[in-house]
Amino acid sequence: MKVAVFVCAVAAVIGSFIGSGAWVGTPIAEAAGGALSATSTLVAPSGSAFSIWTVIYVGFIAYAVWQFFAGQRQEALRLPIAVSMLLNAAWILSIQAGLLWLSVVTIFALLAVLVRVFVLTQRTRPESTLDAVVTDGTMGLYLGWVCVATIANVTAWLVDLGYSTGATFWAVAVVVVAALVGVGLATYSRGAIAPGLAVVWGLMWIAQGRLAGELDNATVGWTAAAAALVVGVFTAVVRSPQRQRTTVSG
Repeated sequence: MKVAVFVCAVAAVIGSFIGSGAWVGTPIAEAAGGALSATSTLVAPSGSAFSIWTVIYVGFIAYAVWQFFAGQRQEALRLPIAVSMLLNAAWILSIQAGLLWLSVVTIFALLAVLVRVFVLTQRTRPESTLDAVVTDGTMGLYLGWVCVATIANVTAWLVDLGYSTGATFWAVAVVVVAALVGVGLATYSRGAIAPGLAVVWGLMWIAQGRLAGELDNATVGWTAAAAALVVGVFTAVVRSPQRQRTTVSG
C-alpha cells in the first residue's frame, strides 16, 4: 500500500500539470468552455486562489515519502488518501473532457473521501509535529479547499445548464453554506487550522473577485468577506486555550 500511495501522489501531480496546461491539456479556467473561470459565476474565486493547489501538491509528495517511515496511525489513512489523489486526477480529466456533470459527480466523491480522512485524523493524535504538518496539515487544506471548490463546481454546472435566475440571491445563499461548512469543520475538530484556513482563503478570493474583479457584485463580495471573517474568528475562538480547557472539563 505504501508504494501505491506514492504512485497515486505522482499521478495527482502529473494531473496538475495537465490541468495547468503546462505540458499538455488546457488550463482549467479555459477548459469546458470556461465554465470554471474566475468570471463564470458569482461564486467563482479569483484565479490567484488556485495557487493553494501548489501547497497541496507539495503536501502530497511530502506525505507519499513520509508514510514510508510513519507509524501505525497511517494504516487506516493510506487507502482513502490514495483514493482522494486518484479522484483529484480524475476530476481534472473530466474538466479537460468538457464533462461538467462528471466533474460534479467526481468532486462529490472526492469530498466524501476527504471527510472520511478528516474523521480518521481527528480520532488519532499525530505521532509527531512532522506528522501533524504533513498528514493533518495537507489533508486539512485539501478538505477545506475542496469544500469551496465543490460549491463553485456545482454552481458552474447549474449555470451551464441555464439556471441563472436570481443569481445574487443564490450566490449569497451558497456563500453562507460555505461559511457554515467552515464553522462545522472548526467545531468538529476543535479549531483545526488547516481546513479553516483553506475555507477562509477560498471565501476571501470569492470576495476579491466580486469586489475588484471583472464580475462585479458588491452584495456577494461583502457577504463572502464577512463569511471569511466569521469562519476565521470562530476557528480561532474554538481553538483558544480557554475554550479547550472548558471543553475538556465540561
